[in-house]
Amino acid sequence: MNTRLEFSKSILAFNAQEVVVLDKLSQTPVFQANLADIDRVVMGDHAGLSTILIHSAHRPVFRFYASFSLHRAMDEFVGMLEEAIRQAEAGTGHSATIAHPGVPALLAEDDVEGAAFEEPVSTRALLRLWRFAKPYQGKLFVGLLLTLMSTGATLVAPYLSMPLMDDVLIPFQNGQPMNTHLAGLYLGGLLASAFVAAALSWARTYLLALVSERIGSDLRTTTFRHLMSLSLDYFSAKRTGDLISRVSSETDRINLFLSLHALDFVTDVIMIVMTSVILMSIDFKLALLTLLPLPLIAWMIHLVREKLRTGFEKVDRVWGEVNNILADTIPGIRVVKAFAQEDRESNRFLAANTRNLEVNDRINKTWSLFAPTVSLLTEVGILVIWIGGISMIMHNNITVGVLTAFLAYISRFYSRLDSMSRIVSVTQKAAAGSKRIFDILDYKSSVPEAEKPVTISKLKGDLELRNVSFRYGSRQVLDGVSLKVKAGEMIGLVGHSGSGKSTLVNLLCRFYDISEGEVLADGIDIRNIHLKTYRQNIGLVLQEPFLFFGTIAENIAYGKPDATREDIIAAARLAHAHEFILRLPHGYDSLVGERGQSLSGGERQRISIARALLIDPKILILDEATSSVDSQTEKEIQKALDNLVMGRTTIAIAHRLSTLRKADRIVVMDRGKVVEEGAHQALLDAKGHFWNLHQAQEKLKQEQALYE
Repeated sequence: MNTRLEFSKSILAFNAQEVVVLDKLSQTPVFQANLADIDRVVMGDHAGLSTILIHSAHRPVFRFYASFSLHRAMDEFVGMLEEAIRQAEAGTGHSATIAHPGVPALLAEDDVEGAAFEEPVSTRALLRLWRFAKPYQGKLFVGLLLTLMSTGATLVAPYLSMPLMDDVLIPFQNGQPMNTHLAGLYLGGLLASAFVAAALSWARTYLLALVSERIGSDLRTTTFRHLMSLSLDYFSAKRTGDLISRVSSETDRINLFLSLHALDFVTDVIMIVMTSVILMSIDFKLALLTLLPLPLIAWMIHLVREKLRTGFEKVDRVWGEVNNILADTIPGIRVVKAFAQEDRESNRFLAANTRNLEVNDRINKTWSLFAPTVSLLTEVGILVIWIGGISMIMHNNITVGVLTAFLAYISRFYSRLDSMSRIVSVTQKAAAGSKRIFDILDYKSSVPEAEKPVTISKLKGDLELRNVSFRYGSRQVLDGVSLKVKAGEMIGLVGHSGSGKSTLVNLLCRFYDISEGEVLADGIDIRNIHLKTYRQNIGLVLQEPFLFFGTIAENIAYGKPDATREDIIAAARLAHAHEFILRLPHGYDSLVGERGQSLSGGERQRISIARALLIDPKILILDEATSSVDSQTEKEIQKALDNLVMGRTTIAIAHRLSTLRKADRIVVMDRGKVVEEGAHQALLDAKGHFWNLHQAQEKLKQEQALYE
């Protein structure tokens, strides 16, 4: 970030001697210091930005800012830098310290997952797909046999053309009678080989296409399942459009590579090997002339592959940016239109799309030169065969039939070689996609399942927090919180924004794991309870309820898909939602639209309450469930909530303190600590933090009343 508070393209890096910040465009140093001169490096965050402060003995403190999405990478970077400083002080530092596997040595502010701190993409990434191909290895082996046989069948025709030319056509041209029987045999062989090759090729293509589709399907399913198992901190650092692109576009690209291009590559290799063997067996010297351009073509493929290696990964990242803008703008179209920002979003999309175009243009510049060069070399190779063949016929070393066969084989040889050269581009794209997929699959959840989890079908509802602390990066969010909640008790959580209320309930739901202390449910550490069964005992009603595209009934039954229609209606009645549902055109079968946009806020909230009621949870979390609705709607929702909290352990976060009058206890939080605890009236009488909050709300009500 520059002095005008705008993100600029810059790189933070270090080696064994110094740390440097470069302007990425001009490559000029913005900051530079010897490791021996650095006193300390401090990692922090402020106002949604990650910060690195470098304290040096001979210059002012240098501050490096980046978006918070880079926080984890920057934290790892600082750890490496501190280690390098210690080694520099001890005189043992060396550049290899930087190249820690999987840890960034560079941070570019304009790339959340840029090449600046990722390992280069290698085609070896494709080999990792074998774990998905292994279940189908039997079919793959049959496909390989079919490939061998079909390729062999296609090589019969050129071989038969040799005796057809030497034993039938040339003698007839020299005045001998036509040997129709022999000609018929050779022509029949040509026809039979064509039919056999076509049949075997169809069987091979169909079988391997089926296998590749299943590999692609397994890859998508496994990736999505793994995404669902990851904790919330993973998603908070990712863009929705990028994840959608990985699961859909990248897996589709890999599937296309496996079903078409990988199959063609194997066929090409087999064809080239078999053709080379046949050519060697016919005439060794002429075969050597045929293979002359091969080393040059191989060198060109290696050269281009190195340039394309990072190019296609850049394309994927830029395409992810395009998807990110779509994922941001389309769900937020009401806000876009409300603030008349259509042109701004269109320009933002245009900028991302233009960047996508520029990156593709750079790759196409390299690729467009490569393909014609390979074609030129293949034409030169055929010309060499003509020259060498004519010379050898003049010296009676070979016959015209042999040269004809050679030309037929060599045309197949070079066409396959040209096809193999073109697959370089597709392979690099698939390798880049494979790496992006395995970046997800390799990520370990920060909320792991216990090795031997305790399975509890129904909790009683006792909860306890023992000296719980939680940090997000270097920021202390909760500090030594202790709280006991009895089964069936209702606790109200209040406090200023940022006091740690939502974080506390996130820890209770085990969306994150605590940094210190224990969270107990029925006396058992929740980290030792089977995660799925634990969360099945929790009902969650959020301030902004999320509804999926589908019917009203499907949304109510989301937590219990096997619920009967009677159960769904009973839950809706308790949530005071039954009446308005019946007024909809198709009742419980009415579509709610994406994110429930066809319903009002109060209606969505009551559907959310019905969804929580249906699973009959022992623990209920209410996160400001009535703060975003009007007073009349709040009364309706409050009636539904009264039914919901009966007999359940309830943790209620509330902005309107009046909604917590029925709470057994109110817990007041401030700056990550519990500062007050007690009954509603007792806290008012104490005239502490809760009383201050209450007075502020009463004053606000009076001011609002003056304007009504």
